[in-house]
Amino acid sequence: MSIRKETLAYHAAKPAGKLEINPTKPCSTQHDLALAYTPGVAEPCLEIQRDPDASYLYTARGNLVAVVTNGTAVLGLGDIGPLAAKPVMEGKALLFKRFADIDAIDIELATHDTDEIIRTVELMEPSFGGINLEDIKAPECFIIEQALRAKMNIPVFHDDQHGTAIISGAALLNALDLAGKKIGDVRVVFSGAGAAAIATARFYVELGADKKKILIVDSKGVVYAGRSEGMNPWKAEFAYETEARSLADAMVGADVFVGLSQAGVLSKEMVRTMAERPIVFALANPDPEISYPDAKEARSDALVATGRSDFPNQVNNVLGFPFLFRAALDVRATSINEEMKIAAAHALAELAREDVPDSVVRAYGEERISFGDEYLIPKPFDPRVMLWVTPAVAKAAMDSGVARVLLDLDQYRDELEARLGKSREMMRIVFNKARKNPKRVVLAEGTTDKVIRAAHLLVEEGIAQPLLLGDEAKVRALAAKLQLDMVGVEVEDPEKSPRVERYAERIYELRCRRGVTHHEAHVLARDPNYYAAAMVEMGDADAMISGLNFHYPDGLRAPLQLIRTAPNCRIAAGVYLVTTRHRVVFFADCTVNAEMDPDKLAEVAMLTARLARDFDVEPRVALLTFSNFGSTRHPRAERVRQAVEIIRRREPELVVDGEMQANVALNPELLNSVYPCNLLRQEANVLIFPNLESGNIAYKLMQRLGNAEVVGPILVGMAKPVHILQRGDEVKDIVNLTAIAVVEAQKLAAEESRKALEWS
Repeated sequence: MSIRKETLAYHAAKPAGKLEINPTKPCSTQHDLALAYTPGVAEPCLEIQRDPDASYLYTARGNLVAVVTNGTAVLGLGDIGPLAAKPVMEGKALLFKRFADIDAIDIELATHDTDEIIRTVELMEPSFGGINLEDIKAPECFIIEQALRAKMNIPVFHDDQHGTAIISGAALLNALDLAGKKIGDVRVVFSGAGAAAIATARFYVELGADKKKILIVDSKGVVYAGRSEGMNPWKAEFAYETEARSLADAMVGADVFVGLSQAGVLSKEMVRTMAERPIVFALANPDPEISYPDAKEARSDALVATGRSDFPNQVNNVLGFPFLFRAALDVRATSINEEMKIAAAHALAELAREDVPDSVVRAYGEERISFGDEYLIPKPFDPRVMLWVTPAVAKAAMDSGVARVLLDLDQYRDELEARLGKSREMMRIVFNKARKNPKRVVLAEGTTDKVIRAAHLLVEEGIAQPLLLGDEAKVRALAAKLQLDMVGVEVEDPEKSPRVERYAERIYELRCRRGVTHHEAHVLARDPNYYAAAMVEMGDADAMISGLNFHYPDGLRAPLQLIRTAPNCRIAAGVYLVTTRHRVVFFADCTVNAEMDPDKLAEVAMLTARLARDFDVEPRVALLTFSNFGSTRHPRAERVRQAVEIIRRREPELVVDGEMQANVALNPELLNSVYPCNLLRQEANVLIFPNLESGNIAYKLMQRLGNAEVVGPILVGMAKPVHILQRGDEVKDIVNLTAIAVVEAQKLAAEESRKALEWS
């Protein structure tokens, strides 16, 4: 299928377009209706009448942006009119929601009259928290934005101007660093004199560029002092004495080219005349002023960016506007000012220097992405952009005095993390606990790049004290290749460790009655998995992580043999934290026990309930099967019922019930209306499956069909913290499980201290 047909089919698929409105409050009963509309709705109306700021509390205004255009400068299509511009504006609204969880409504105005646009938008202020002007041609866009910013008390932002400026500004900061040049020294040539070009030139000056070293070239040639043809006040800002009259003249010796004009205007010959290590930003869309391959062919030392996603260094406005508005809305900024834009550019530039998550690498079909000539700015689908850019912008808004609400930035980052998904919100709770007292965690597969990257993040985030097993020279060489420092990361080689003899003796002591000889114990002690398990068992480390390159049972074998299960625990079990947009549920057992008797089921339930509390979730436990409270007489259902009785005897304070079906456990209306004798009363948040088969199937179905996020498997029931990774796990999975292990180690240390005090 051609791209044209595929695109049209995408937009026409039912429901047509890219937006719909979904309710956020229930409206299924007469009582709901009375609250949502008449007569109850009068109450928030009166509150807002008394205090206009209450509109942010009682309505959607604080998370609502208008995307406004008159269709006079649409993408590369020009003046196609407001109706034809609607698909683009819907797309912009889609990006607001996808990247920053902001609701946006597109508004297309059928007028070329600047005053009409200003007045219309001004009158909409009570409806929205911010205004995104889009695809309005220059110079009208300058006039409109300036007037609205003066008249309105909410942020007004023309993305065509400022978005490109911010994103290309971030790329420029990093390109200059790689080129070894200072922004105040370079000579910059702009091809184009429209809204984006003028705003970008102005922004580069804000970043430190010398205004007198910037040349603007439009369709008439170089903008110079004394030129009269095709001039306006905005071009005149950059009109200086120069002998250059054409783009070719301007390019000789230039350090930076910024194209915001049209395809093909920059030739290879022009690029060859540029200064050493030239920077070429050919940003015309969909076809740049010079293609990426042609620019690199002309100058192999060039640092090149385009607006295209099929080449490195895409300058894409989606890296900017969602996060600027997110911050502006959250601090209720009266405007988006220069300080906020500069903060966004610097945050993007800094993020590009960080290790790139596996999910981003995979999304772009790459084997590796790291800071350098082909990675100057983050990729648009990098989920960390919101966590880096938005707090930086919010801080700048507060520091510069345009914020009407002051935020605790640490708490704000947690709130932003929650917008990225419930699993991230839940893990943030664990990360914060781990940071209070980081523990020593041994990662058995230390020569794996994912483990090295995870160790770097663990130190950077202050979550753990990682110790990697493997040949130290190999580990450090791989870290250098990944451009990661190893400060704070220990490396230990089992083959060369002075501890190996002690560990071999301990392995023999624990396993001699299981057929292990002295020789075999010495061989096992040099195996990273057994070495790590012995290290934890003997107290030389607080926790271990392994399994990335093993089948799960193989990874679990060494810790089960050496560390063993906790006292009074017959089994270990694998738990998954499963999250949807509004729910957090723990699934167990999903990885360890194929079949379970009532005692084991009870044990798994109690262990999982304790884990839920580590995430600050008060457990409501449902033991699942195909029967509801005795509705089906069958040995399997009876086994589950017996497990519930055992739990109630052992932990009478735990909220638990069963046997029951999954839909009943998760539907409180059904649960309470049909089975009023139940003890849960609310929907369950801990689901105990009757066997490994059902648990494993359930979490994978939720992950694939329900678009749920999962964290795990989290191993419960061990004497000391151990977690076994799955093949294919990403760096974030290693970091997550390590953080969980640290919190478990903290609890274990606290319990041991308590017991020591009791004995003393």
